[in-house]
Amino acid sequence: QVQLVESGGGLVQAGGSLRLSCAASGRTYSTYAMGWFRQAPGKEREFVAAISRSDLNTYYADSVKGRFTISRDNAKNTVYLQMNSLKPEDTAVYHCAARPGSVVVTTQNAYDYWGQGTQVTVSS
Repeated sequence: QVQLVESGGGLVQAGGSLRLSCAASGRTYSTYAMGWFRQAPGKEREFVAAISRSDLNTYYADSVKGRFTISRDNAKNTVYLQMNSLKPEDTAVYHCAARPGSVVVTTQNAYDYWGQGTQVTVSS
């Protein structure tokens, strides 16, 4: 069982930066691949970024590639999402998710555990 708690969201102007954190409980955190997803008002939840358990492989949605960076610190049981050059269309609730195994996956159904989410609002 893994419990996930996101933090770091807030209100930022377009072009600004935020760093989201996702703290995980559980001794087996390092065996999980992690992902970030987001859901904007009136839209379906979508994939943002994912990282393998070894931190060697990452994958990004085209909409955030070059602007967002996912990383993890297994010693701290934490995964991060550094978001730069933010745009109003990045406004959403951001959720982290965990799945057993090492493979980077972009589909939501592959993830077993989800956090409650943190709100990110980008003003124009």
